Amino acid sequence: MLKIGHRGAKGHVAENTLESIHQAIQFGVDGIEIDVHVCKSGQLVVFHDYTLDRMTNGTGEIGAYTLEQLKQLMVDQKYQIPTLEEVLDLINNSMLINIELKGEATALPACQVIDNYVANNNWSLDNIIVSSFQEQELLEVYNHNPNIPLAVLTKASVRKAINFANTINAKAIHPNFSLLSKDNVKEAQDLGFNVNTWTVNTQQAIKRMKSYRVDAIISDFPDRL
Repeated sequence: MLKIGHRGAKGHVAENTLESIHQAIQFGVDGIEIDVHVCKSGQLVVFHDYTLDRMTNGTGEIGAYTLEQLKQLMVDQKYQIPTLEEVLDLINNSMLINIELKGEATALPACQVIDNYVANNNWSLDNIIVSSFQEQELLEVYNHNPNIPLAVLTKASVRKAINFANTINAKAIHPNFSLLSKDNVKEAQDLGFNVNTWTVNTQQAIKRMKSYRVDAIISDFPDRL
């Protein structure tokens, strides 16, 4: 069972920062989950929300700011918003990176970064998985390069996730842990999908997910895994 740090080690250090990712690596994770948006100048930045207000000293939509402007802002008063490339450079193909396409129109720029890192930076596609709730974004990744491993995120229905996953040859489904039972985990695995579940934080929930034999647990507290 893989241990994956949610937005780095979100329970310990501000989410989606290089410092949070570094903390998760120190905890001995097998992988990191991050979120990406396209900023106004076209780069992919690692950030969860569509707006800056919750996590930074900025305000408004993240897509309205250039990378240079975003770099002037502070996350939790002391961290910078990283680019996808900065995260990939930090991890350096040493573990799995789960790139969640959070914002719209993220598929093609994500594919371009992945293509570049596989061709020029010794990254392996075995260490990359691209996930999203947005079916259109996943479809665009599949149409661009069907070899990029895909995962279908869901907080509504395991069955619907499996049905869509079949259409894009996805490797995994990523359901919220509240949707899972021993039976539907086994059913998904028998159909050939990995089941990587989120966001599992309490010892009770972690124990239950382990008993269901999920393939990976994504947690804000990867040290608890």
